[in-house]
Amino acid sequence: MKVDSQEQAFANLTPDVLLDAVESTGVSCSGQMLALNSYENRVYQIGLDEGAPLVAKFYRPNRWSDQAILEEHRFTIELAEQEIPVIAPIIDKDGNTLLYHQGNRFTLYPCKGGRAPELDDPNHLLQLGRFIARIHLRGSTCGFEHRPSIDLDSFLHQPSSFLLENDFIPAHLVTAYETLLADLNERIEGCYARAGPFKTIRLHGDCHPGNILWRDEGPRIVDFDDARMGPAIQDLWMFLSGDRAYMSERAADLLEGYSQFYDFNPAELHLMEALRTMRLVHYAGWLARRWYDPAFPKAFPWFDTMAFWEEHILTLREQLAKMDEPPIAW
Repeated sequence: MKVDSQEQAFANLTPDVLLDAVESTGVSCSGQMLALNSYENRVYQIGLDEGAPLVAKFYRPNRWSDQAILEEHRFTIELAEQEIPVIAPIIDKDGNTLLYHQGNRFTLYPCKGGRAPELDDPNHLLQLGRFIARIHLRGSTCGFEHRPSIDLDSFLHQPSSFLLENDFIPAHLVTAYETLLADLNERIEGCYARAGPFKTIRLHGDCHPGNILWRDEGPRIVDFDDARMGPAIQDLWMFLSGDRAYMSERAADLLEGYSQFYDFNPAELHLMEALRTMRLVHYAGWLARRWYDPAFPKAFPWFDTMAFWEEHILTLREQLAKMDEPPIAW
């Protein structure tokens, strides 16, 4: 695979280069650094000689344009100005949030800690619902110009085509996978048809429990890197899993809090399993697109094995049945 100059700079992001980049902003690093859990980008906690540590996020090339990254930054700053507990990028003395060093693009954030939310705790779900609703209330005031929407093309057709065209699907499973994709497309389109018209708003886009830092005073919502346009349910369904009765109970708490700040369209519940299905396909496609990066085979050794693809196809078949069921009650 041909690697361009930006990809090469990203691949050569050594500790020295990283610390030089952070110090180019005028701070003095102590030399302490900790790699944080991120594979799409490179994210590190950086100790300083004076003051609290910072988080430095170095962006993978050829994913988002500068305009798209800045649009994400403006959105999170806008939310922070409304006292919504998100972690917004640090603005330097020249008013910049997106910085450059030796071919890499990076952003600095304040370092904040926390734990995962307890999704069995109704109070946690109530608070999550309230804060996500406040994000959506602000997100509904205008749209993104440089970021795409969550749709069948980008979350189903493109990733599945990449998997097939690059021979990630084992040969004896290709026919089954192609047939399954046609059925999935039909069911997903049916879910969208049953949901009817819905409002498309600016979203977090990847609002799962790992992107929530919980403290005694409540949650902090982090990592808007996947912010897109889409239906409100996209930022809610990842907190709902398990059997129907369990999901319905959790949804009641989550949406009770949500409805205090923003009107939820119950027809969007028809989209839950469709969006879950699309995410499964998109995730597999994302791993395949990044398989050239040595970090990925090391971190995901089970991917690109026969067992993974057999399990993946079985899970997608289970999703077919779920998309034929009525939505959870609310």
